[in-house]
Amino acid sequence: MARLAASELAIRLGRQAEAVCRHYLSSGHRAGRYWQVGDVRNTPGRSMFVRLAGPETGKGAAGKWTDASTGEHGDLLDVIRESCGLIDFKDIADEARTFLSMPHPDPEPGKRDWRPASAPTGSPEASRRLFAMAKPIGRTLVEAYLRERGITALHETDALRFHPSCYYRADENAPTETWPAMIAAVTDPAGTMTGAHRTWLDPEGFSEARLGRAPIETPRRAMGDLLGNAVRFGMGSEVMTAGEGIETVLSVRSVLPAMPSLAALSAAHLSAILFPTTLRRLYIARDNDPAGDGAMATLTERASAVGIETVVLTPRLGDMNEDLRLLGHDALAARLRDQVGSEDIARFMSLAA
Repeated sequence: MARLAASELAIRLGRQAEAVCRHYLSSGHRAGRYWQVGDVRNTPGRSMFVRLAGPETGKGAAGKWTDASTGEHGDLLDVIRESCGLIDFKDIADEARTFLSMPHPDPEPGKRDWRPASAPTGSPEASRRLFAMAKPIGRTLVEAYLRERGITALHETDALRFHPSCYYRADENAPTETWPAMIAAVTDPAGTMTGAHRTWLDPEGFSEARLGRAPIETPRRAMGDLLGNAVRFGMGSEVMTAGEGIETVLSVRSVLPAMPSLAALSAAHLSAILFPTTLRRLYIARDNDPAGDGAMATLTERASAVGIETVVLTPRLGDMNEDLRLLGHDALAARLRDQVGSEDIARFMSLAA
């Protein structure tokens, strides 16, 4: 084989990305369009994702990988270097050339059918698979994003996960892009996952202009069966808070950390949430806009019809997260203290609030 430059070697390895992964990252497995493994040194696990298909170069190229736990990233030459313990580029290139000259048989017959059948796009099953591919939010871009938005209540956030390279298309005719994303599990009152919500994040960090979201047309999208269901934080009880956005209800939980809460993801879905059978009092963390007015009115009427008391929590600005970010924790705590029932202040409000 003629001597190849590093970029050309990486491209050729990318054309056989799955074969490279099976050979050098044998502790991992295929997960949809990615190879998933613990790290670039072939440790068992699932924090590293290798893209198995894509363009030959540039963003989203086949063979590009990211380790969500460390932030490391690279191409398949880096995989060969680290998994083989090589140092000099000459040795790495020689190993790559040797691999490229080898025949690559199909997987053994007994292992052909391990990959699950594809799930319909946007279905509950596709949502469950996406959530399973993501990782807990601790020490990830998701945690940084939430903290930049002033949110300190990150306990009981198992419904949130981080995906380092979540697919995004502006429309059906647009090219596919990948961006880091916060993935939220949407569940019914029994805890069955019915959908997922994606918030694509800006890898460059937080700015007031975008509030930490990726610079794309629609940085928030939901999939699956959403009607009546929600993203849930904390164990349900006879008292809980409901709001539109994830950031809204987590802002309230920064002041009321013991209050079970759910995010319906839109005004229309907030007005249609299913009530847990144990619910007796519902705090509605409304948005200060016409859509928020309508959701509050409909939800109040529905709750009253089944004997559930409703208490409306109204922000000073546009929503609870705006109050938290722009006015501060103490100002939000003081405002909620004036609206929350005295019996629930002692039960749910932080002593420091």
